[in-house]
Amino acid sequence: MRISRFFGWRTVKTSIGAAVSMIVASAIGLDYSVAAGVITILSVQNTKKKSLDLAVMRIGSMLLALLIGAAAFTLLGYSAVAYGVYLLFFIPSAAALGFNDGIVPSSVLVTHLLLERSVSLPLLGNEVMLMVIGAGVGIILNIYMPKLEKQLNNDVVEIERLMKRVLSSMSVSLSTQTVPLDEEKLYKELDGKLKAGYERALKDAGNHLVKDVRYYLKYMEMRSVQFGIMRNMRKLFERLGESYEQTKLVAALTDLVADQFHESNTARELLEDLHGYKEIFRNMELPKSRDEFEVRAALFQYINELEQLLDVKREFVASLDDEDTERFRTTLSESRN
Repeated sequence: MRISRFFGWRTVKTSIGAAVSMIVASAIGLDYSVAAGVITILSVQNTKKKSLDLAVMRIGSMLLALLIGAAAFTLLGYSAVAYGVYLLFFIPSAAALGFNDGIVPSSVLVTHLLLERSVSLPLLGNEVMLMVIGAGVGIILNIYMPKLEKQLNNDVVEIERLMKRVLSSMSVSLSTQTVPLDEEKLYKELDGKLKAGYERALKDAGNHLVKDVRYYLKYMEMRSVQFGIMRNMRKLFERLGESYEQTKLVAALTDLVADQFHESNTARELLEDLHGYKEIFRNMELPKSRDEFEVRAALFQYINELEQLLDVKREFVASLDDEDTERFRTTLSESRN
């Protein structure tokens, strides 16, 4: 979400949050209040979950850093050598505990101990409060995240429109033995839409802390797998030479799948239709030449890939949990109205 041409929503939140953290830290009498603002800058993330995870990580990292820093300064004095020894022990310890993102801000707080030449409880409490305020403001700011459902619904519509075009293009190619001029552009556009949709779905899933909302993420993964199968189907065209009766049947089947390609389609009926086509294939006369044999073998493999494409959708529908199923039923109801 962008508030203007120049400022994104995260930029505005970060700016406000840094100022608020510094004001609060200064108002309650903390030293080095600027550090609270810096911690807020590092704490404002793209999703609620990531912001909360980082805050917890940094508080844990900070407590570890103050413990090791206090020990190093007490034993070795307040010097650059002591700070180096602190880093020598702190960095691998923090990395082992998964506190990597807290190493830099925590080490900045430890420099305050070095500058003050003290590890007194009030000073340690000052550093703890700086981290709590900085990370806390970051979490509060990330409570509100722009809703992405409308954009995700648009992604679904665009992805399905492009996938229908890809299948229709295959049907035309099978019927006419030609390659559409815009085919490569179409594949690139679909690939870009799928990647963008997946990133948005991942972000949406990370913005729900209480419940797991992953329908769109599962949907994007399913369509990405189907797109990979479509690429395999397209490669089989290289083995298709002269057109036979079976070629026209496969073109008709592909066109049928394209026509019914939709989020609300469970793929069950299409799979039944496909099995009917396969039965027709089996009952047809045997190939009369080597070329016809190779073409029909490629067409049969093409149908198997198409079956796999439909199976992916059927398995997706079967894997939905109660909440996802409700979302799917709502889509199905809207498509019928």
